[in-house]
Amino acid sequence: MSPLLPDRASLTASALCAAVLLLASLAGKGECQATAPPGVRCSTYKNCDGCVPHAKCLWCFATNNCTDYPVTWLLPPASLCPLSQARWGVCWLNFEALIIALAVVAGTILISIIFCCCCCCCKTRRSGRPDRDEERFARKREEIRQRAEERFKLGHCRNLLCHELMMTFCILHF
Repeated sequence: MSPLLPDRASLTASALCAAVLLLASLAGKGECQATAPPGVRCSTYKNCDGCVPHAKCLWCFATNNCTDYPVTWLLPPASLCPLSQARWGVCWLNFEALIIALAVVAGTILISIIFCCCCCCCKTRRSGRPDRDEERFARKREEIRQRAEERFKLGHCRNLLCHELMMTFCILHF
């Protein structure tokens, strides 16, 4: 395992915590989304602060009016209001910034999940079977052990042969 992995993991965890805190602070600054009362249309609101707390309403700074949020599209069309001028939920955050922030947070979360999955897969794969170096060292160890056994047997046979020759020589000599 590389000494850099704990640093990367802690960096990823820190980035994830920062993203969660950022989202929590953004959600905390906005007021609770409420729907417009049943009889009140969005066009009756004359300023951003009165318009955006209602989930069905969208404020456009380009035209300075409050319109119904087009729920059939995720983003309001440019004919209704340019994204840089559209406000929904809070007056201080436009749609472009919202899209960029959500894309960054979603990308960070996806990359973190992919990184964690890769780390888990690599960890289980490594612990499940030995790698090539370990297999090569095991083969060399086995070859060395077999050669040592052959030398021992050969040496043992030589010693026995020598011993028998000596005994024969001793018997014949005396």
